Amino acid sequence: VKDYKLTYYTPDYETANTDILAAFRVTPQPGVPPEEAGAAVAAESSTGTWTTVWTDGLTSLDRYKGRCYHIEPVAG
Repeated sequence: VKDYKLTYYTPDYETANTDILAAFRVTPQPGVPPEEAGAAVAAESSTGTWTTVWTDGLTSLDRYKGRCYHIEPVAG
């Protein structure tokens, strides 16, 4: 697993009225912390993760990136 936690896991983030919110249920592979798994989902739901496109120079990754900011254990 690529280390996405430093960029996409932001536990202190406070949502804005303009944010699009989504919830995911994730089962991390053995040995992968929940924060890293959540950050990987945020990265895959984000911009600028695997290819460069012409709009990259027009947008701010920090402003538009996906974020994992809350993790809640779920039974089952």
